[in-house]
This record gives sequence, C-alpha cells and structure tokens, in this order.
Amino acid sequence: MKKCRITVVRRASYEDLMAQYENPIEHACDMCEGQVFIANGWQRPEGLCQSAWESMSSFVMTLAHGGGNFYDGWMKNPHSAMISCNDGFRPVSFLIEALDEEAD
Repeated sequence: MKKCRITVVRRASYEDLMAQYENPIEHACDMCEGQVFIANGWQRPEGLCQSAWESMSSFVMTLAHGGGNFYDGWMKNPHSAMISCNDGFRPVSFLIEALDEEAD
C-alpha cells in the first residue's frame, strides 16, 4: 500500500448562497490553498477536515492500493484525482496523488 499526497488546490466561497440559505457560523473551514497532507495508506491525515475526508476517502483508498484511471481517463495523471469537499457554500478542491513511498 502507498502513501498519498493531498494538496489543497482551491477554495471557493459562494457569499450569495450563504446569505440566502445558511445560518451564520463563526468558523467553517481551516484549509489553506497550498496546504499538503500525507495519507498513510487510506488513513485520514491529522488536521484534514472529516467532511472533506468523507468526500475523498474512497479515491485515496483506491490510489493507495495501486488503482487509478478513474472514469476512463478523467485525469492526465491516472494515479491522481481532483476531489472537492461536499460544502456547497465554500467548497475546497483537493488534488490527490499516489506516491511511490510505501505506507507504514
């Protein structure tokens, strides 16, 4: 089983949707563009949002076990995936890449 690198690529914020539908919240997301996490196999890295992990864990598990080529060639690198968290108000996009390094 391999390690996987998870990089925060982009954060979006839909202020109009928040104003219309969301109850005000003080603190929603700690992710920063450029932030990198290393998944040891399919284990959630410390500090990675649980909700984001739930959106990407099946892709990380597949990549960690040597799989890839999702959706018949969706990604230029078949050992990667671009996944967004499921927050419809402020989605975060993550690039997940299988590494050559073996998991502990």
